[in-house]
Amino acid sequence: MNHQSALTAYIAAFVAELVNTGIKDVVVSPGSRSTPMAMVMAEHPGLNLHIHVDERSAAFFALGIAKASGRPAVMLCTSGTAAANYFPAIVEARYSRVPLLVLTADRPHELRDVGAPQAIDQMDLYGKHVKWFAEMALPEEAVDMLRYARMVCGRAASIAIQAPAGPVHLNFPFREPLIPNLENDRLFELAERAEGYVSVTQGKRVLDEQGFKRISSLLGKVERGIIVCGQLDNNAFSAKVEALAEAIGFPILADPLSQLRSGSNSGKWVVDAYDSFLRFEEAKRQIKPEVIIRFGAMPVSKALTIFLKENREARQIVVDGSGGWLDPHALSTEMIYCDEALFCDGLLENINKVPHTNYADKWQMLNSKSKKAMDAEMDREKLNESLVYRELPDLLPDGSSLFVGNSMPIRDLDSFFWLNSKQINVMANRGANGIDGVISTALGASIYASPMYLVLGDLTFYHDLNGLLPAKLYDLNLTVILINNNGGGIFSFLPQSGQSRNFERLFGTPLDLDFSHVVEMYGGTFTRVHDWTHFNDAIISAKDKPGLKVIEVVTNREANAAEHRRIWSAVSREISKLEDGVQ
Repeated sequence: MNHQSALTAYIAAFVAELVNTGIKDVVVSPGSRSTPMAMVMAEHPGLNLHIHVDERSAAFFALGIAKASGRPAVMLCTSGTAAANYFPAIVEARYSRVPLLVLTADRPHELRDVGAPQAIDQMDLYGKHVKWFAEMALPEEAVDMLRYARMVCGRAASIAIQAPAGPVHLNFPFREPLIPNLENDRLFELAERAEGYVSVTQGKRVLDEQGFKRISSLLGKVERGIIVCGQLDNNAFSAKVEALAEAIGFPILADPLSQLRSGSNSGKWVVDAYDSFLRFEEAKRQIKPEVIIRFGAMPVSKALTIFLKENREARQIVVDGSGGWLDPHALSTEMIYCDEALFCDGLLENINKVPHTNYADKWQMLNSKSKKAMDAEMDREKLNESLVYRELPDLLPDGSSLFVGNSMPIRDLDSFFWLNSKQINVMANRGANGIDGVISTALGASIYASPMYLVLGDLTFYHDLNGLLPAKLYDLNLTVILINNNGGGIFSFLPQSGQSRNFERLFGTPLDLDFSHVVEMYGGTFTRVHDWTHFNDAIISAKDKPGLKVIEVVTNREANAAEHRRIWSAVSREISKLEDGVQ
């Protein structure tokens, strides 16, 4: 058997099957041992190849592609520490339920654990952070081995998208020489089952009729109930849950990642300022629920999480179409594995519309009064962080996507990005909540979700500067709103902020960097805004400029913390008026 012929046939069969599964995007980091796979992939007209030399950023770039497209993205690297650099993005994909197909090249078995260069133990390298791992057989040209390669490919792709979606790892040992034969014009022609070797049909979880009737009967007797919606990727869900809220009279506490704060739905039942008034006992006393129905991931808001924990006596129903266990505080009394949109449909078919009560009105009144108090307190003279998020719904174009960094940005978005009628898709890496790879993920997502806007802090921006490279290489369009408070702003809100000794050294960590130079290096345009008019003009003008645009908003960490305290105090005063009977 000719080695080159076997190598080529085996890999070509695998790559052809990749395309048959519906995969379109591959992110390749250059390396020697992965040469045969990379060269064959580059020949297939059905694949979009994205080259990224930094494996850490490359993996997050693939994560963003998969997030936005809904399909598994493939990432390919050489052996050794290249594969280890994939780890952070794989962890994020696992916990945020994003499908990835991780392909790592490896030394053949005889070169393992004998001191060969660039050889590490890649067996189960990512442990429990992948849904499935397979060590691939060495390439052979026998018909059974080509079937094997195609079958494993189909199985891996199906496992990646099977709910809950996540990453799958295949490790490929290759012997030298590593150069495949690409002269064959029929390289990807498959001798059997040309349309795909194995088809995997995925179904949706749904309750039986008795289950829907039981829950409908329960909810029909309840007057004080709420619906909590966290991050959820289900296109049919928004309209369905609003119809359910109308039928049962429950307000919807909509996390910004639930996709319920933007869009064409009425928003009549949406509560979007709960993070402000749930900080205060006066408000919480008025709205204690009997039943809580929760969809999606845990919400961003700490105030809401505390409220859920304080109401353990309430019946708490968690609905998860992916069959996971989204209950970090052991609050649920019932875990229901049912597609979220189908769950709403099933209840709507069985429930009798309940009489209107004033419970939902109390939520809406607190919501309205809180937003009015916050809006009046925001400083419209000086640049500050809260008003950035308040202004975004007006400034972003309809149909845009907004990617938000972790730490303070996602929390401020939760507090100040309110209900609006535009179609704005909000995205974030909330699986592991890290600040790494955010630029890369947003750029990857921008391929399928455009125009893309990214809001993040200076530490997060610094953490992934290598991630800017694809913007230059592939002329990707991204507008970055860089909140630069010269350090870790979130620590000013945490208990250690009261410990002045070594606070700046350990937590504030000022960088004192001028980011304009690095933006220029990557071919982008950099604008440091000086006031709100300049900020608005910069956002508007960025719409018509292609490529990478970075708009820097310089703020002060101490002033930002003080402003947040003033805003919450204003909400507290407004709630006190309501409790005293002053309208």
